[in-house]
Amino acid sequence: MAKHRFHSIHSHGLVRVGACTPIATVGDVAANTASHVELAKQGDTAGADLLLFPELSITGYAIDDLHLQDAMLRATREGVAALIEASAKLKPVLVAGAALERNGRLYNCAVVIARGKLLGVVPKSYFPNYREYYEKRWFASGIGLSSTIEVAGQTAPFGTDLIFAADDLADFTFHAEICEDFWGPQPPSTNGALAGALILCNLSASNIVIGKARERALLCAAQSVRTASAYVFSAAGPGESTTDMAWDGQSLIYELGELLAESSRFDLATEIVYADVDAGRLRQERMRFGTFNDTAAAAGHPETRFRRITFSHQPGADDIGFRRTIRRYPFVPNNPEKLDEDCFEAFNIQVEGLRKRIESTGARKLVIGVSGGIDSTHALIVAAKAADRIGLARADILGFTMPGFATGEGTKANAWALMKAIGVTGEEIDIRPAARQMLTDMGHPFADGEPVYDVTFENVQAGLRTDYLFRLANQRAGFVIGTGDLSELALGWCTYGVGDHMSHYAVNAGVPKTLIQYLIRWCERTDQFDPETDRVLEAILAQEISPELVPADASGALQSTEAKIGPYALNDFFLHYVVRHGMAPSKIAFLALQAWQDREAGLWPLGIPAEARAQYDLATIRHWLEKFLVRFFQTSQFKRSAIPNGPKVSAGGALSPRGDWRAPSDGTAKPWLDELRANLP
Repeated sequence: MAKHRFHSIHSHGLVRVGACTPIATVGDVAANTASHVELAKQGDTAGADLLLFPELSITGYAIDDLHLQDAMLRATREGVAALIEASAKLKPVLVAGAALERNGRLYNCAVVIARGKLLGVVPKSYFPNYREYYEKRWFASGIGLSSTIEVAGQTAPFGTDLIFAADDLADFTFHAEICEDFWGPQPPSTNGALAGALILCNLSASNIVIGKARERALLCAAQSVRTASAYVFSAAGPGESTTDMAWDGQSLIYELGELLAESSRFDLATEIVYADVDAGRLRQERMRFGTFNDTAAAAGHPETRFRRITFSHQPGADDIGFRRTIRRYPFVPNNPEKLDEDCFEAFNIQVEGLRKRIESTGARKLVIGVSGGIDSTHALIVAAKAADRIGLARADILGFTMPGFATGEGTKANAWALMKAIGVTGEEIDIRPAARQMLTDMGHPFADGEPVYDVTFENVQAGLRTDYLFRLANQRAGFVIGTGDLSELALGWCTYGVGDHMSHYAVNAGVPKTLIQYLIRWCERTDQFDPETDRVLEAILAQEISPELVPADASGALQSTEAKIGPYALNDFFLHYVVRHGMAPSKIAFLALQAWQDREAGLWPLGIPAEARAQYDLATIRHWLEKFLVRFFQTSQFKRSAIPNGPKVSAGGALSPRGDWRAPSDGTAKPWLDELRANLP
């Protein structure tokens, strides 16, 4: 296995957690303890940092009045002692359930153990005493307790005011609550999170009835979102007494509302489900989530009331693999149903934004440049739907194709076919005479017949197109719809000022390149237009992305955008983790490697054919990431600081200085490049 720290999840703020489902043996403490030890050994082999067991897992939950028997209480303490002893040579922190007597009362507890040491004991706060539950018959509440307890010859903190933190693995901090605690209006884990815990654990016995599995999942997802945390849930499984109830052994791991792992249910085998929780991401999320701190302040800053129990974890730098699914396209869901939902929302956000702008300006004409590429195609179909919604004739959308020195016949034909299919008013303006005159006036070598295709040559064409559009809008009482997308703004891949950087309304400014193709396909799939329009849309999607500003080379190869700035798939991946999560470049490279190193692994979004499924090694990822960092942080912010209005579409962020992103135009990429180069092998 690779030894460089880059390949270790712990170098990037990830913590491997496991939710365990042991087979319960009703009241047989020795058998249950042995099951815990066996699962702990499995977790150790799997590289787990934290293992969570169900509620009262040492004895079994459904033993009723047997909880109060001295023989059971003594056996429980012996079982906990045996688990502490067995943990001495194991890496994972163990969180197990046991009923422990203290000061003449019996408490339903989460027992936290690490490497032969009892770190602390957390008593349950809230007890169900309704329907089939009678817990107040046996247990006392731990609300308000902040003391100690003696178990197995060790004195440990005891109370509901405990959070646990590794002193040698940043962001490995967790809190424990027990079953019913979670169902209350204000779960103890809320204050645990406000006090600094990033991973919230629930030891549960929760019996199963119809619909309860959905309810648990909903609660886990919601709590992980509200508290910007990971929520780990382990419920009792088969083996519990079925006198009047049944058990399904549901285990769940959620992070910020996203399901990372779930167990089999009604399984007759022991099981551990693992996930690599991104605790570093959670810490970053809380810094961006101002309401989190406001809530902590309103609650009197719980961190001042919690005891922080630290322990040495010794994570090491080995490559222990990766137990988490990373989406190759973070702006595009892998799940077909969610993809349809997101496309519906994204498309209608754009349509509604443009509709409102049309209504506000009172414009009766819309002016748009139609190149035959996917950006202008998408802007045009959004404009068509906005016109339909406001009652504006599609003929009042004025589409202009403006061929230049490198415009291909195929793209021009597609532009015309699209305008005709949608029913807009199409016109063509050949910009070559005006461009040639400008190049001549400038004394550019191209005007003398030399094949010099520099940035001036390109931007003369790009600027003229936008200049024409603005003057056409003046002439025809309309306004210009921008076609540039979020990915181009991130990379500065647009001509500043009077170029594709500018418009009266930038309808695509919040949509990344990787999502636009799916929005177009969604329009086809949901019959937003007629079959002829769908046919043209398919032809446009099949083309290589090219600005078509430089003539084809001697071999006939067209100018390729991605050959110059890198694959949009990678650039959008980098963009998401920079803007949405503020991650260090080395971590972004690590996640990109997990997502892209093997085309056969993981899920692909709907509609990507096998031959188009790319894979990238670390050297390639590093190459394009370095270029992205320079373009994003150093050379193109001045363009983003002056962009026109346009709707925010994705929760992944937008780049308007009036919204998600504010940065200096005179910045440097050096800190990001230094971090990347210092931490990659």
